[in-house]
Amino acid sequence: MTDSDTDTDNIEVEDADQDSRELGVDFGDLGEELETHEYPTSVDTLVEAYGDHELELPSGEESFEEVLGPYTDEPDQQFTDAGEVRQAVLNMVGEGAVGEAGYSDRGVDSGDDTDSF
Repeated sequence: MTDSDTDTDNIEVEDADQDSRELGVDFGDLGEELETHEYPTSVDTLVEAYGDHELELPSGEESFEEVLGPYTDEPDQQFTDAGEVRQAVLNMVGEGAVGEAGYSDRGVDSGDDTDSF
């Protein structure tokens, strides 16, 4: 095995780890399980099967059941694929996935708009 093979393998592992995080939400093993789940399916079936999985957010953790809870009020709610489920989660976590509200890593705004280029 050459050094370039090792580098490629490391990159692939890093990419696989990053695939479970989407817009501030780390799905962990749940992401893969949602991909292999049989669709269409109801929100109740998903919550029953995966409700205890924890989603990692910058502000802490929430269970899959807590996040999708409001969807269970609609008994006919169906998901046609894993992408729809992920989007529902992202819609429901809201600001919890953003991190610190108002935070910016772009520097301090001095209020002076006379920057020169």
